[in-house]
Amino acid sequence: MISIAQAISTVKANTNALMKTTIKTVEKAGGYILSKDVTSPINMPPFNQSAMDGYALNLHDSNTYRLMGEIQAGDGHQSVLKPGEAYRIFTGAAVPKTANAVVMQEKVTVEKLLIKIEGDVSIKQNIRPLGEQVKHGDLALKKGTKLTPAAIGFLASLGITTVSVYKKPSIAIITTGNELVDPGTDLKHGKIYESNSKMLLSALYNLKFYDINLYNVADNYGRTVAQLKTAINENDLVIITGGISVGDYDFVGRALTELHVEELFYKVKQKPGKPLFYGRKGATQVFALPGNPAAALTCFYVYVYIALQQMMNREDLELKRVSAKSTTHFLKKGDRPQFLKAIYNNGEVEILEGQSSAMQQTFALANALVFMDENEQEITIGKTVETIILPE
Repeated sequence: MISIAQAISTVKANTNALMKTTIKTVEKAGGYILSKDVTSPINMPPFNQSAMDGYALNLHDSNTYRLMGEIQAGDGHQSVLKPGEAYRIFTGAAVPKTANAVVMQEKVTVEKLLIKIEGDVSIKQNIRPLGEQVKHGDLALKKGTKLTPAAIGFLASLGITTVSVYKKPSIAIITTGNELVDPGTDLKHGKIYESNSKMLLSALYNLKFYDINLYNVADNYGRTVAQLKTAINENDLVIITGGISVGDYDFVGRALTELHVEELFYKVKQKPGKPLFYGRKGATQVFALPGNPAAALTCFYVYVYIALQQMMNREDLELKRVSAKSTTHFLKKGDRPQFLKAIYNNGEVEILEGQSSAMQQTFALANALVFMDENEQEITIGKTVETIILPE
């Protein structure tokens, strides 16, 4: 058995960025990482732009101006203002080149074709200058930028329709076990509904990974070898749930050995999730998670998450950890470090009841994991604890 720190370090040391690139439309590029710098094809804004509803002015010595007309957002004509003249203007509209200020409408009194300004007006007031955000040919977003919704909106505002991004990994989820049946079918004695693939699929979708292949294999050695071989050959990352222990019908470990998957570690000193396997064959990453749902999901967030981020060439590899004050008391049994399902809220964390690795209901309520190291035996109310924030 290795420590959690050793296991995390091993995953980081043995996972490489895919570095494969693809072209995506801007609408479908959310969550991807730019593989090339993006330069701006235009000035943004592409003209001097009014920052508010008001009046565009060509300043002169008086606070009274002659009103010459109106400019709406989207108007294409280019008006010319002489000193002492003004145009009614709206937010986002093009400011006439000869206008040198926009005064907000709340500071203007209108009398027929004359307007009177209250207070002082400064040069360039309330004007967004041409190219204020980015100028034509300048760097808009650099290589390695994660495309958030704001980044997508920014690219679209520049008229960019496609971008070069790093490909996301193709992922296989393999469930094992004769006892598993699909939800929606009759539940016969001795059978349970298969939930791990749905759980992991949802976790991956939540992280914006969509190239996912699902496999199910019965507890049969030959079929296990064949299914694993296919999954490893056709995917960048393989996640197996169940069958990694040492029971008479747990064939995953033997199958991985026969397929010459390099074992990087097997078994981690932790609870839940001790029987965790991590290895690789060529460039394909292989994780064999425990079959118990809470253990499988814990291992996914602590280890598989890191591999996914590193394959995407991201900088933040681990989930965010914060210090929080416990609102509950917990007494640990045994000497293994433990990940406890919990609810985090505004600097405080509640450790939930029902910490068994088979209990999904507790995990369904959790938004965090409280970590207890091997030297900790008790968490008292008010104690500061290390808390891992789970993706929403």
